[in-house]
Amino acid sequence: MKKYLLLSQKIMRFTFLVYSFLIAGSQILSANTSNGQVLYKRMNISFQSGNLLHVLDQLQLKSGVDFAYDPAYLRLKRIQITAKDFNNEKIGTILRAIFNETDILFKEEVPGIITLVKNQEPGTISGKIVDEKGEPLPGASIKILELDRGVQSKPDGSYSISANPGTYTLVVSFISYTSSTQTKIQVKPGQVTSLNVSLTAQTGTLNEVLVVGYGTQKRENLTGAVDQITSKALENRSVPNLAQGLQGVIPNLNLTMGDGKPIQSPAYNIRGTTSIGQGGNALVLVDGVEGDPSRINPNDIASVTVLKDAASAAIYGARGAFGVVLITTKSPSKERTSINYSIAQSVKSPTTVPKYVTDGYTFASMFNDAWSAWNDYSQTPQNINKTVKFSPEYLAELKRRSLDPSLPKYEVNANGEYVYYDNTDWYHELYKDHNSATDQNLSISGSSGKADFYLSGRSFRQSGLFRYNSDDYQMYNVRAKGSLELYPWLKIYNNADYSASKYHNPVNVGEGGGIWRNIADEGHNVAPMFNPDGTLSYSAAYTVGDFYYGKNGIDMTPKVFRNTTGFSSKFFNDQFRVKGDFTFQNTNNNESRTRVPVPYSRKPGVIEYVGSNYNDLQQLYRTTNYLATNIYAEYEPKLINKNHYLKVLAGYNYEQSTYKRLEVVRNGLIFEDAKDINLALGQSITTGGGYEQWAINGGFYRLNYAFKDRYLVELNGRYDGSSKFPSNQRYAFFPSVSAGWRLSKEPFWKINPNAITDVKIRASYGSLGNGNIASYAFLEKLGITQSDRVLNGVRPQQTSQPGVIPDGLTWETSTTQNLGLDIAFLNNRLNFSGDAYIRKTTDMFTTGMTLPAVFGVAVPKGNYADLKTTGWEATITWNDKFEVGSKPLNYTVRLTLADYTAKILKFNNPERKLSDYYAGQTVGEIWGFVTDGYYTAASIADPNTPKQILYKSSNTGKILPGDIKFADLNGDGVINDGDKTVGNPGDRKIIGNSTPRYTYGISLGADWKGFFFSTFFQGVGKMDWYPGSENGTFWGQYNRPYNKVPQFQLGNIWSPENPDAYFPRYRGYIAQNGSATLTQVQTKYLQNVAYIRMKNLQIGYNLPQTFLKKAGLSSVRVFLTGENLWSWSPLYKITKDIDVESITGSDRVLTDGGSGNGNNYPILKSYSLGLSATF
Repeated sequence: MKKYLLLSQKIMRFTFLVYSFLIAGSQILSANTSNGQVLYKRMNISFQSGNLLHVLDQLQLKSGVDFAYDPAYLRLKRIQITAKDFNNEKIGTILRAIFNETDILFKEEVPGIITLVKNQEPGTISGKIVDEKGEPLPGASIKILELDRGVQSKPDGSYSISANPGTYTLVVSFISYTSSTQTKIQVKPGQVTSLNVSLTAQTGTLNEVLVVGYGTQKRENLTGAVDQITSKALENRSVPNLAQGLQGVIPNLNLTMGDGKPIQSPAYNIRGTTSIGQGGNALVLVDGVEGDPSRINPNDIASVTVLKDAASAAIYGARGAFGVVLITTKSPSKERTSINYSIAQSVKSPTTVPKYVTDGYTFASMFNDAWSAWNDYSQTPQNINKTVKFSPEYLAELKRRSLDPSLPKYEVNANGEYVYYDNTDWYHELYKDHNSATDQNLSISGSSGKADFYLSGRSFRQSGLFRYNSDDYQMYNVRAKGSLELYPWLKIYNNADYSASKYHNPVNVGEGGGIWRNIADEGHNVAPMFNPDGTLSYSAAYTVGDFYYGKNGIDMTPKVFRNTTGFSSKFFNDQFRVKGDFTFQNTNNNESRTRVPVPYSRKPGVIEYVGSNYNDLQQLYRTTNYLATNIYAEYEPKLINKNHYLKVLAGYNYEQSTYKRLEVVRNGLIFEDAKDINLALGQSITTGGGYEQWAINGGFYRLNYAFKDRYLVELNGRYDGSSKFPSNQRYAFFPSVSAGWRLSKEPFWKINPNAITDVKIRASYGSLGNGNIASYAFLEKLGITQSDRVLNGVRPQQTSQPGVIPDGLTWETSTTQNLGLDIAFLNNRLNFSGDAYIRKTTDMFTTGMTLPAVFGVAVPKGNYADLKTTGWEATITWNDKFEVGSKPLNYTVRLTLADYTAKILKFNNPERKLSDYYAGQTVGEIWGFVTDGYYTAASIADPNTPKQILYKSSNTGKILPGDIKFADLNGDGVINDGDKTVGNPGDRKIIGNSTPRYTYGISLGADWKGFFFSTFFQGVGKMDWYPGSENGTFWGQYNRPYNKVPQFQLGNIWSPENPDAYFPRYRGYIAQNGSATLTQVQTKYLQNVAYIRMKNLQIGYNLPQTFLKKAGLSSVRVFLTGENLWSWSPLYKITKDIDVESITGSDRVLTDGGSGNGNNYPILKSYSLGLSATF
């Protein structure tokens, strides 16, 4: 540790020296007279009395400075100057002295040349920039070519730019529009020249500018696999966080939501399986620095760029081994200050509402059947799990009361205990039918002279879906961004953002497994929520009643503050640029958890408690301080031979993260609502902590070369060092190369551009290191615990022998080969972009070979495995327009499709056991039995029927008609799984794969006369899933006989009268017991969970400018938006009770870490009505 800290200090000192050196160098360069600083040059000179033309000739001869002027226009011979002496004065001071009494001004508009002009009133060019429909284009660039000076259009499309009298050329441009050049524009003193310009939208994407590592690049010059979406993809969408707006938008950017919680933020995966060792997600950078995308205001985002292949991501080194997501926030608008306010009010509800049997008698009768059948009908249950007593007499009385609704739903028996005959719908007791959300945004942007600014704030509040002790969510964002031009060659900027949120997560103190598992266990329909005296029933206290009591929960209050300060400088006519930035980020993830017993009553006047062993307060503090610095230089010469293009970038990056954790738990709360640990006075005190620090530093480069815009080459590389590796393995070099060939630029290309407009072939190859391992994996760690032995009256601290550390620990390496094709058809109306890739991840950090038992400790991990991922992705876009009612209707269609598979190349599993990875395995394989229908009386009696004694259909293993029967694939007469290896799997085989295949997105959009419409569909073309044993929503009482009963099972259960039913003979535990038939993965219940979902639908209207001008507004937009409005899946042919997007995981807070059973907070659909106004 000491060596590591010394290393970190040295790196920080080196970073400071590099900063100092480069800034000092930039000052020296700025002093050169060829770089716009001649007015500061000092000299000695004396003038005799004479005319001004003679004086200027002397000054030019002695100083060596060039002057540009028209002597006749300025009438220099008529202006007389008295004698003057100057000693060691600046040239600017000398000029001010001699022009003091004249109407002549001097400027250094071109570096090294002083221009003399007459001081007369300037003129103005003003007008409006609009599109083909006459709609304003805010932010369009208007530039006077001769002065190299420009402005941006205001939100209403208007602009104004002043200039001295003369004749000028104006160039007007806007992203995704064809630029317009206006020549011979006359500017007269004190007069306004009106000029309105209409721009035509580009139907192609070749000129689109994309954000890449440490810079930007035109799409037409890209050689790597890069995709980008703009803020338009997030427009009018009221989503809690960015991920929910990005899902499915970019091909092979894989985001699985899992549940509908507002705090849900999935990992960002690019191009599928990355590493089975240490894993590896995409590096997410916000304005060039690592950040948490869930903490960003979606309305601040200008673009999201995904760098997919090694060549594109190589400049980020080990942090970008599996791709990079670049999130760029909005920049300040130019000229006049603009204010935008938007509000959206949403109503939300679950996409899927499971339908369970709520009739108490039906539930109890089926419970009796399921429990008895598991015990071969030889016994009768005495209780419905823990909370309700049961008997045949009780069932008969329950039936009687269910047939006569006038009878009371409870009674008190001879023992003084409540007996219930109710019909409680526990799902609806847990959830409300809907909840709401309000999303408000305010931004102010503008500039004044050489300074600009962008301020924004967001308030997002979503009420909870839980009916009691609800999970309210609040999120607040503030961003302040601005820059200042100190000199023509130097600009400084600052970008600060702060986010704070609050989320209350209710918990229950009943059995482990969380609220859904507890409802399955104890939420029996016959039991009510409340007793007649208002106390909770025993069943309620275990389940929803805990939420009603409202004392138990976790309060999460994460806060993130980040500030980036940087500079950008340019020299040699903007051919050489130096940029740098420093970021500090502080993240506080604090939690407070309260657990107290929940009171209930089984007898009138008698109070008992669930969770009586709990009465504590936990306070958890987690802080991460992150530092990052980047400094880089870029050289982009203006070559004399225009056939060649060259750009070189080189830089240095340093990052450091320090994590601290402190946890305190103490029992004995003075009162249940205590939030201060000092109000817990119990003797049970538990404390815990944690500390982790890591650092990386690296040098990087990129070289771009193009010949005639036809042949494109890019070289990238990074030399990375990480503190997570031993000193002899700490540094590694990761290079990449990519190339492109614009075939359509070749002289031999004779195809009409109206048919095929552009063709480019791309290829890349590169390797990156994955340093995603524990910070101290290469060090021996000694754990300190408290001994169980008492010595001298105390239990002393003790430690134990550390585990074996891996030998020669080094980087995992990700090597990617990529081949791409970009084609534009029909004058850029139709565009295709596709990529195919192979990514090999070698030296993955996994468990080593099995060692003899005498080794004595766990097998150490090391770089022992290899993996290959193969995939492709494609995007097709069609843009066009046609006239409707003499107005253009613009429309667009965008289709994306992606796929990947991953195969294990090497893994330490020589026996190829199916319980672990093995060489040759396709990741996601599902091994299972082939279901051969149900047993019949004849098949049971047939001596040739294979023996199925290992997999039980009842507690005793007795087989009856209607039980699941498996096929004997190996023909040995016995159903088994062999020795559980690939070579001998018994009667199992590969029956499916859980990897999502053929992920796709479909976007449709149109606008006409201010009205707009868009919709987006997202889905998966192929994916298999076998319901986990604890998925009560699918298995119901087949899991445990006292579980809820899904309505879709009614009428679909085997009986002699219904032999072809989907489910077998009714029995409990056969989907829960490890050796029972339904827990065995098999073909009959393997589900196809491919799906398509309408992720977004929006319609809206932009109010016309003629109306807005009268109200003093620049733009007003009203819109109606829907999220997750519709979905379809083959699974829905079986059951519509399960959302296909929430099957692969479970809520880790409310289920104690259970996974794969869909026990999740519901995914929500929503309807939002919104308004956006710009002043």
